Amino acid sequence: MHIVLVEPEIPGNTGNIARLCAAEHLTLHLVEPLGFQIDDKHLKRAGLDYWDLLEVHVHPNYESVKRMLAGKHFYYNTTKAIHSYTDVTFGVDDVLVFGKETKGLPEELLKAHKEDCIRIPMIEEARSLNLSNAVAIVAMEALRQNEFPHLLQKSGRLFKGGQKGNEYL
Repeated sequence: MHIVLVEPEIPGNTGNIARLCAAEHLTLHLVEPLGFQIDDKHLKRAGLDYWDLLEVHVHPNYESVKRMLAGKHFYYNTTKAIHSYTDVTFGVDDVLVFGKETKGLPEELLKAHKEDCIRIPMIEEARSLNLSNAVAIVAMEALRQNEFPHLLQKSGRLFKGGQKGNEYL
């Protein structure tokens, strides 16, 4: 599964998301311009010592992401969507796209992919959730639906979550 951050601005958020991606075996894609340097100390600190576990790609623009991940299903996360992220059946190789902290995803991108826009339900008075929290919520639901592929429990045994409960292989 892939997480795409379009023009992220806050190094701590991106660091937290990088840590999530490393721990959950997700590929992270960062679309420039970034609001920080990739070697920013706040970015590194938020990701702790997980950077060597992370597959990360930095793209000069969103079209580069589309070319690299052509053929995969993209979901665009926005507060403006009609459908909840819980309405979606995610696949193991889907792409979850999130926008910058201050503005979200570009309006033209959302309009071009209306049917693939999803949101996290919240009260009307709330503008949005923190980016790293939003990524974690949607990514963990997508992983849960796919029974947490490629993840190991501390015992070293493969974990398979299922309808009948959790089973260790």
